[in-house]
Amino acid sequence: QVQVVESGGGLVQPGGSLRLSCVASGSIFRMNHMGWYRQAPGKERDLVAVITSDGSTNYADSVKGRFTISGDNAKNMVYLQMNSLKPEDTAVYYCNANVDLNSYNRNYSYWGSGTQVTVSS
Repeated sequence: QVQVVESGGGLVQPGGSLRLSCVASGSIFRMNHMGWYRQAPGKERDLVAVITSDGSTNYADSVKGRFTISGDNAKNMVYLQMNSLKPEDTAVYYCNANVDLNSYNRNYSYWGSGTQVTVSS
């Protein structure tokens, strides 16, 4: 099947920056889109940013102007550059890959196990 692995989380002071990386591997016929979601304690998992295979992007209002999503289609990788981090950005960040496994099995969604981002002084 498909495996999704995130990396790059950690502890950073308010105003600092972090870069998250994610790679999807396995039986991928076509990558449709990849994205980042986050879940803070006691809250639901919310969309942070998503990028499609043609490079179109979409961001949550709370991160616009601070976060940038980018991708490498050839490597099935996606990155999230996070600048001007705030304590409210603290959460577990999950990578999602939406793929076609073949011409008939389309739009399958796979998740990574998450990486912790903590913004604190």
